[in-house]
Amino acid sequence: MCGRFASSTKPEDLVEIFGVEQWDPTETVAPSWNVAPTDAAYVILDRAPKGSVDPVRQLRVLRWGLVPAWSRTAETAVKMINARADTVHEKPAYRQAFASRRCLIPIDGYYEWQTVPAVKGKPRKQPYFVSRADGGVLALAGLYEFWRDRSRPGDDPEAWLVTCTVVTTEAEPLLAPIHERMPLFLDQGAFDAWLDPALNEPDELRGLLVPPPPGALQAVPVAAAVGNIRNNGPELLRPLAAEAVDTGDLSLF
Repeated sequence: MCGRFASSTKPEDLVEIFGVEQWDPTETVAPSWNVAPTDAAYVILDRAPKGSVDPVRQLRVLRWGLVPAWSRTAETAVKMINARADTVHEKPAYRQAFASRRCLIPIDGYYEWQTVPAVKGKPRKQPYFVSRADGGVLALAGLYEFWRDRSRPGDDPEAWLVTCTVVTTEAEPLLAPIHERMPLFLDQGAFDAWLDPALNEPDELRGLLVPPPPGALQAVPVAAAVGNIRNNGPELLRPLAAEAVDTGDLSLF
């Protein structure tokens, strides 16, 4: 499950890290430490520019929450923020994008909530921030799709909506106690194959749905403030004091 993430890396740095060849500096999104479904986010993809047949690595801004091309409305986006790696090749909402429209979603890290039994009253949710242990950018495997709003004329800039979703897999041992699933992230050596639109053989593609070996990630408890989308700042990443985790006092920063 991935329902919130942080994305504050400068686009100029993403261009360098991912070997981007095409980026429009006017296509930007503000840094965010609380990206929520339907928000805009940076995405890396390989796609042939209009009038060309050769794919070019691009940095784009897409909306998080996939809207299938055949969808009647864009309201499905909120429900399609994640795509399961074990069924992505066969689900109607994702299989076409999986075949030829794969992307990387570069993030600082993502939030996950662990259900903690309460001594009295209802169980509570303890949020964690999951990131690379080495502090690097976390490259999530994603899919993207184009959707045409038939209520608008074809020359209307708002007629086309481009959206994305995060592929998820079974959680590695460190994260399993927090949640049974995690985003599928990739190491640099897997970037080219994942982004290659010419790679469309189902069995070969399914072989790419393997996360790096365990040990690359770290999970840090953070304050409950992240649960409110109105809260947005680097303070959301501040580790929660150990005594606050133990006592259930999530008001501490």
